[in-house]
Amino acid sequence: MKQTKKDFVVGLDIGTTKICAIVGEIVEGGPEPIVDIIGIGTAPSNGLRKGVVINIDSTVESISQAIQEAELMAGVEISGVFAGIAGGHIKSFNSTGIVAIKDKEVRESDVQRVIDAAKAVAIPLDREVIHIIPQEYVIDNQDGIREPVGMSGVRLEAKVHIVTGAVSSAQNIIKCANKSGLNVSEICLEPIASAEAVLSQDEKELGVVLVDIGGGTSDIAIFKEGAIVHTGVLAIGGNHITNDIAIGLRTPQTEAEQIKIEHGCALASLVKPDETIEVAGVGGRRPRVLSRRLLAEIIEPRVEEIFQLIHREVQKSGYADLLSAGLVITGGSSLLEGMPEIAELVFEMPVKRGIPQGIGGLRDVVNSPKFATGVGLLKYGAKNTVKSKFPIRDKHIYDKVRGSMRSWIKDLF
Repeated sequence: MKQTKKDFVVGLDIGTTKICAIVGEIVEGGPEPIVDIIGIGTAPSNGLRKGVVINIDSTVESISQAIQEAELMAGVEISGVFAGIAGGHIKSFNSTGIVAIKDKEVRESDVQRVIDAAKAVAIPLDREVIHIIPQEYVIDNQDGIREPVGMSGVRLEAKVHIVTGAVSSAQNIIKCANKSGLNVSEICLEPIASAEAVLSQDEKELGVVLVDIGGGTSDIAIFKEGAIVHTGVLAIGGNHITNDIAIGLRTPQTEAEQIKIEHGCALASLVKPDETIEVAGVGGRRPRVLSRRLLAEIIEPRVEEIFQLIHREVQKSGYADLLSAGLVITGGSSLLEGMPEIAELVFEMPVKRGIPQGIGGLRDVVNSPKFATGVGLLKYGAKNTVKSKFPIRDKHIYDKVRGSMRSWIKDLF
């Protein structure tokens, strides 16, 4: 394979609890480029709620902090990023397009026309298309075709997965990045990015559901026969567990988060009865010693509820019985002890934690489920870096029309 000259790509995971920037160097090109991680920066996220920006200034400050840290570690200047998007506003659906093949042989222009036909669906004005992902092509009733270019036939059909999001949410992410001095090369749905990082091709072929449990959202992506067939975002995550601990143990939020990370367990039966933890008091009160099982009994119902909501979403998709590879959980909240065990009880299928794979360089630094989205955005960016050399804001139809009007007026006067 041809060696590329210092081609850098940056993934920016704008999460509810943390903002993470990961810098990678593309060392080998091709459809599956090899990326070496050369820098990482993280900062606490204070301007998001349930995956959606609620405070631009706080978010800009956190992004700048993460980017500066990543720049320092990588020794490069960052100007463009591939950013992630999530939140309860995300909606997705499958669509089909059909066109006649010109010249009886499929060309790139035919593929573009059939995808345009598939995306020609009514979408509300307050929503925009984030992804159009081809699942498979059908030529003259021959299905299962992944690469149709060059094949002969008279009728081309495309089955695609379309992801839409609220225009305002996407624009706020772009605005935060722009205010931090960054261009957004492309916005990527976070579960799609996480899948790039943690799923193998075999799992995608057999049928697998990926669940990325973050602080504010739980992101879902279902794959079957190598293609993505369903995506969804639920506005529930690890922060809800922290809130329950804060209320149940009468302790501040920051302390509750620390207790969850250090002592939390999602399944009370895994905790020995004699284990204890120390809990800080509120407003200068003395710390208390409590049973660790009590903590697990607070956490377990909430975790069970999260997995039941995810299970309901998977059943609604219609693919619940076709997931031979089972469930892969990732994201920061999946690190909680007992998470795979309780997921197995709810889903009645094999469950494993997903860790980023297929990367080089400083991989030990990102060898954790909490970096799955950041690494996934990096890998997604490496695949699409040639195609996306412009800020995404230029893609909006409003900007295109405004640009056309300006040039038209200049020509007239």
